[in-house]
Order: sequence, then structure tokens, then C-alpha cells
Amino acid sequence: MTAPSRLCLFGILTGAAIMPASAADAPAPPPAAYLAPVQPLSIVSEIRIGGAVQDPGSAEGKLPGFSKANVNGEILFAKPILSADPFWQAFVPRPTVGGSYNTGGRTSYAYLGATWTLEVFPETFSRRVFLDGFFGGVAHNGWTGPKAETPYGFNTLGCSPMFREAAALGFRITEHWSIMATIEHMSNAGLCANNRGLTNYGGKIGYTF
Repeated sequence: MTAPSRLCLFGILTGAAIMPASAADAPAPPPAAYLAPVQPLSIVSEIRIGGAVQDPGSAEGKLPGFSKANVNGEILFAKPILSADPFWQAFVPRPTVGGSYNTGGRTSYAYLGATWTLEVFPETFSRRVFLDGFFGGVAHNGWTGPKAETPYGFNTLGCSPMFREAAALGFRITEHWSIMATIEHMSNAGLCANNRGLTNYGGKIGYTF
């Protein structure tokens, strides 16, 4: 083998030996960007169940012969996204639907409206204590006829539907469970001839999704 041939063969073998090492030393491509898994969004934010005493100072709450107990429940839906600013989004209420059944056969009702929730002393109580406010409309099966003909044990409510306002003071036991003391008032705001209304006191437990 001539000298030029030997040099050519040496170059080929040297290049073959170097190439794998060069490939191994090449920088690895950057890892793919992390993407969080897509979580299904529930339209339901919270469900609540509880009980109340039917208007203790009225015919529906103090006359003998009827049960004064109500059983109630409600569904709070997720907030609609109305602002990209967290400050303004905090003022957006949760759409709410609920109802109450009187076990003594007096006024029962269903309602629809909005619930606003405010954290109380978040730094001190780690966001466990909260206040709720509700405003909306209510339809009921109570007495809407003349006051002089009001049946025994019923309030004279004037008309249906009416307005409903409610408030709750709550405490979050865990991330999901909470308890609340509640008060609610229903009336027609003087839009009908009679406006005795109903004011009920009670409590609820809630489960947040």
C-alpha cells in the first residue's frame, strides 16, 4: 500500500472514531414546556342543606297546632367570569337556587337570586370565617288573599312572587365543609295590599366542590 493510500485510510478510521464521541458531546435539546392537565370545570360551586324556624313572632311561628320547622337546601353555581382583574371579580356573586319545605303544612317556597361572599379577617382566621348576602325573588304557596280571610296559622303575604333577602355567618371546618347561622326575610316590599312577610332563623351545612 502506497503512502498516500495509508494516509487516506488513517483519516477515514480516525473520523469514524471521533464522530460518535462528538455526537455524545452535543447538547441535548431543551425539555418540552410543562403543561398542567386540563381539569373539568364544574358549574356547581357549593351545595347547602339545613333547617330553620318559621317566623317565630308571627301566626306561622307561634300559634299552636303546627310544626314550626323548615327543611331547606340550595345550590350555588360557579361565578361567571366578568373581569380579568381579581379585585373586581371578587364582587361577582354566585347564581343561587333553593327552596324550603315547612313540615307543618304552612308556607313553603322556592327562590332564585345571587349570593355574595365576603371573607372576614382573612389574616387572623386563615379565610375560615365568612359572611354571605343574598338577594333575589321567591315564589311560595302561602296565603295571598284578603287579610280578613287569612286561614288559621298563616301569615298574610299579599302576593307571589315576592322579594327575598338573606344573610349567613359561616365557618369553614375544612377545605370542603362549612357551617352557617342564617336569617332570611321575604316580603313584597309594599307592592301588594298586604305585606306581613316571613322572617326565618336557622342554620346550614355546606359542601364546596
